[in-house]
Amino acid sequence: MSNPLFRQARQFVEEAKHTVEFGSDMEIKASIAKAKNALSSAYANCNVYEQRQLRQLQGQLLEITES
Repeated sequence: MSNPLFRQARQFVEEAKHTVEFGSDMEIKASIAKAKNALSSAYANCNVYEQRQLRQLQGQLLEITES
């Protein structure tokens, strides 16, 4: 069974990527903040393999915040 915090972080990053394309500025900021918080929570509670994947998700989130 997969870590629920890991799944949630992955979901929120995907939602943030979608919101950047179709959301208002306020929705984008809220979605990115939610994704960052979820990544932080998940990282502390994941194994090494999941942490590696979370770093990749964090990189994706960084890309959309810089564009």
